[in-house]
Amino acid sequence: MYNIIKHKNIWLSVSSFLVALSIAALAVWHLNFGIDFTGGSLLEVNYFNSRPSIDRVYQALADEGLDSLVVQPIGETGMILRFQDISEEKHQEIIKRLDRINNADQAGNQDNNSIDSENSTSTEETAAVLTNLEELRFDSVGPSIGQELKQKSLSAIFLVLVFIVLYVAWVFRKVSKPVASWKYGIAAIIALFHDVIITLGVFAVLGRFFNIEINTAFVAAILTVLGYSVNDTIVVFDRVRENLPKSEEDFAGTVNTSINQTISRSINTSATTLLVLISILIFGGGTIKDFVSALSIGIFIGTYSSIFLASPILTIWEKLKRK
Repeated sequence: MYNIIKHKNIWLSVSSFLVALSIAALAVWHLNFGIDFTGGSLLEVNYFNSRPSIDRVYQALADEGLDSLVVQPIGETGMILRFQDISEEKHQEIIKRLDRINNADQAGNQDNNSIDSENSTSTEETAAVLTNLEELRFDSVGPSIGQELKQKSLSAIFLVLVFIVLYVAWVFRKVSKPVASWKYGIAAIIALFHDVIITLGVFAVLGRFFNIEINTAFVAAILTVLGYSVNDTIVVFDRVRENLPKSEEDFAGTVNTSINQTISRSINTSATTLLVLISILIFGGGTIKDFVSALSIGIFIGTYSSIFLASPILTIWEKLKRK
C-alpha cells in the first residue's frame, strides 16, 4: 500500500505550482473570449479547391466596413472570419465576395478593381449558387447578449459550488470527529477551485498561442468537470466515513487506507473516459474540439485533485486541530 498522505507536501507543492502558473497565465494573457461573450459574428467557410491568401481576403472585404475583422486559416482549405455583429444582407454579401475572390484567383484575369465591381452587385444576386466554397457555420451575438451570457455563466458556476458545499456538509453531517462535516465540503471546494483555475490557465495559454476561444460550450464543460471531480472526491470521502468507526489507525492512516482502496476505481474510470474523449478529439468535428479539450484537461486534473489534494487537506485540518 502506497503512503500517499506521507508525501502530501509533494502533492500540495505540485498543485500550488500549477495553480500559480495558471494564475500568472490568466493575469498576463487573459482568456480569449469568443463572440458568445463579447458579441459579434463568426463565419466559417471551406473552399473546395485552393484557399485565397489572407491578404486577398482583407483586401476584398476592406470596403465592407467590418470592425475588428480577424481572418484565421483552418486546415488546408478552411477559414474562420470574426467581425462585429452584421445583418443577414451583409452576411450574404460577404459570402459572395469570398466566393468571387477565389473565382478571380483561379481565372487569373481579374484585378482587384474587377473584384470590387463584381462585389457591388445588387442584393438580389447574393442568393447565387456558390461555386468555390461552402459555408459551414455563421453565429451572430449582440454585445448585450454576450454580457448577459457571461454573467449567467459566472452565476451558474458560483451556485454549483455553493450547492456542492451544502450537499457535502449534509451528507457527512454524522461525521463530526475528528474533522467537522462542513470541512469535508470546504476541502472538496478547494479541490474544485484547483481544477477550474488550472483548466482556465491552460486555456489562457491555448488562447494566446493557438487562438482557442472561450464560449458557452466551455462553460458547459467546466460545469461537467465540477460534477465529475466532486464525484471522485466524494467516493474517497465516503470510504473515509465508512472506515473511521472500525479503523484502528489514526486519522491520517485511515485516510491513506481509504485512498488506496478507491484509487484504482478513480483512475480506471477517468482513463476510460479520457480514451473516449481523446477519440472524439481526434476523429470528431472541429466545432466540439474545444469542448472536448476542456473536458479532457478538467477530468485529468480532477482525478489528481480528488486523490492527492482533497484528502491530504483533511489530514492537515485534523493535525491543526490537535495543536
